[in-house]
Amino acid sequence: MGKVSIALRGWRFDEEEVFDENDDIRPLEEMSEETRRRLIRLRVVAGEPCDVCWLLNEKKADCNVARIVYGEPLSEVLLCPEHEPHFLYWFREGPGQRAKGDSNFADLFHEWFAAGNRAPDDYEGLEYVDTEPDEIPTPDMGEDVPELEEAIEELDDEDLDAIGMDYSDIT
Repeated sequence: MGKVSIALRGWRFDEEEVFDENDDIRPLEEMSEETRRRLIRLRVVAGEPCDVCWLLNEKKADCNVARIVYGEPLSEVLLCPEHEPHFLYWFREGPGQRAKGDSNFADLFHEWFAAGNRAPDDYEGLEYVDTEPDEIPTPDMGEDVPELEEAIEELDDEDLDAIGMDYSDIT
């Protein structure tokens, strides 16, 4: 087993830490804090629009669904394949080189893009290669995942707030 992406490319997980021998998601308490935070945050952001599309469009409905995630939970950048090269250019060649680990990571990229900055037309994105994709468990993070839903319900408000999932003030 190796590293796998779940729901969105970008964040990589140790397959053995996330899935049991039956390809079910392990209980959250068996995962590291970082894996737990990212997995729960994926539950929130999977199916959301590409950040760049949203900057360019007034309506969420006019945006591509994000397929890629970069950054850390609560400061992540969500991208569609069409707009990933702009992010990669910002991160590799531009001011994003200094933004790694910054709590305003996503905001810094959004500001750069909103200011009219773009990758050159011929700038290459990443070439993704799926190795044995049929061998990797693929839970649909956009639908209910009973094990994850139960684990989220058991978290208290402080823990939910720490991972950006406390919506008590809007419900």
